[in-house]
Amino acid sequence: MKSFKCHTGIGDTVTGEALVADDNFSARYDLDRINGVFSRPQHKLHGQSYRDKILVLNTAKGGVASAWMLHEMKSRGIAPLAILFNQANTILMQGAALADMAMCDQFEDGDVTTLFRTGQQLRVDPQAGLVTLLD
Repeated sequence: MKSFKCHTGIGDTVTGEALVADDNFSARYDLDRINGVFSRPQHKLHGQSYRDKILVLNTAKGGVASAWMLHEMKSRGIAPLAILFNQANTILMQGAALADMAMCDQFEDGDVTTLFRTGQQLRVDPQAGLVTLLD
C-alpha cells in the first residue's frame, strides 16, 4: 500500500475503484445523471459509468449548477463515491459538502491523473488528506 498526501478535503472516508482521465469535470455538461454515465462525446470517459466510482480528474468546471447536481445525484443513488482533482473550485467543494460526497485536491506528489489508473482500488480519507492505493 502507498499513501498520497493531498489538501484536507470534504466528506467521509470511502473505498472504491478509480475511474481516471486527464480531463476536466462538469456535472452539468459531462454527465447523463439519469443513467450514470459520462455523456459528452468529447470527454475522455465518454460512455463509462461513474456510479460508485472514485473519479480522478484534472479540475472542476462550472458553477452553482454543477454543485447542486452532486446533491441531486447522491439523493438518487447515482453518484460517484468520491472525486479527486488536481484543483477543485470552491463552489464544487461546497456542492460536495451539501451532497456528503468525498472530495480532495492538491496532491503533493504531482498530477493526480498520473498517480492512479482506472481499476485500481483506493481509500480516500478526506479528513486526513490521504488517498491510499490498496492494490
